[in-house]
Amino acid sequence: MRQIVFITLLLLTHPVQADTIVAARTIRAQTILTGQDLAIKRNDIEGGVMAEQLIGKEARVSLYAGRPISLTDVGPPALVERNQIVPLVYEVNGLRISAEGRSLARAGPGEYVRVMNMSSRATIMGQVLPDGRIRISQ
Repeated sequence: MRQIVFITLLLLTHPVQADTIVAARTIRAQTILTGQDLAIKRNDIEGGVMAEQLIGKEARVSLYAGRPISLTDVGPPALVERNQIVPLVYEVNGLRISAEGRSLARAGPGEYVRVMNMSSRATIMGQVLPDGRIRISQ
């Protein structure tokens, strides 16, 4: 029992060595990450990410060579660009209203974006659907 306590204390007092995913080169924002953009660096970390979580994602900010990449630095690739005309959909209790809007920012599937209704000029929030439409909610 004494050995188990000693080993546990020893493990808790020393940082764990693990692989950290870093940018292999400087990557501009809005770039889709590939395996060639990533490198592995031996480092002390508290909560690293795996390469599989990053490949295919879009850089939301500039990523600098040799610096660790976190999940907050990347997101799904944008389906909607700023100033793009997008279909707006509002559905509730069998009622469906469709309209055209202009996106006021870039966004990927599942993200919320501000859009301007083209007919009323009202600015509203909506969620980007996987097909590029914007779902408007109350």
